[in-house]
Amino acid sequence: MQSTQSTPAQRTGRFPRVSWTILLLTSLGIALYFPLQYTQGSLEALIPRNVGLASTYANRPLAVQVAFYAHITFAGLALLVGPFQFSKTIRSRHVRVHHVIGRIYITSVAIGGTAAFVMSFFSSVEFLGFFGFGSLAILWVVVTLRAYRAIRRGDVASHQAWMMRSFALTYAAPTLRLWLFALLIPQLLLGVPFAQAYSNAYAPVPFLSWLPNLVIVELMIRRRGLPALRLDPSPGAPQLPAPGSEVRPSAAR
Repeated sequence: MQSTQSTPAQRTGRFPRVSWTILLLTSLGIALYFPLQYTQGSLEALIPRNVGLASTYANRPLAVQVAFYAHITFAGLALLVGPFQFSKTIRSRHVRVHHVIGRIYITSVAIGGTAAFVMSFFSSVEFLGFFGFGSLAILWVVVTLRAYRAIRRGDVASHQAWMMRSFALTYAAPTLRLWLFALLIPQLLLGVPFAQAYSNAYAPVPFLSWLPNLVIVELMIRRRGLPALRLDPSPGAPQLPAPGSEVRPSAAR
């Protein structure tokens, strides 16, 4: 009788598919829900309904409101198409589609990240928001451009690593909401009023929404053998001789 037990290789092959599916579904959920809630009226009209960030940006200058709408539109688009960049089927069988998705993603990050940096000056959590979300916006654009430059010079491995880092920053949108939920529920169970609990929970998310993502993705990059970030000199870098050591010529042959 033939055994029906799955082999380790088969079990390993399932995990990337499951992980990608979860990544896709959560990304689609946030990418569709978050921008669509602002189509139901102006920011001022949405304040009484406590819709998202309406109260934060309703009374800001016009340029800031334009940046807000640009951010939710293009950040949502980047989150929407980003998971498909990691589909092996699309990369191997539909190369042109992969390239088109990549261009859409990079353009969306460039616009969405620039708009996010403008918004960071007007964050509801002030300095924490400026430094947390502002740093996220800058890194998001820089890391994505590094991915683009890598593929332009034909360095596929570096391109894959930088794209993984880029989407880890894009995925800050879902993780921000997960952190809010995780920090909010315990306070409510302890009887903290909702307004105070929400304020307490939102304060650290400008950093929590993306810093853990980068740590996790860097571990994934190293596990896959892709070019990882290094704090020490590369193995091929020239080394200076230690003080007091001699450099002896090699023996003649």
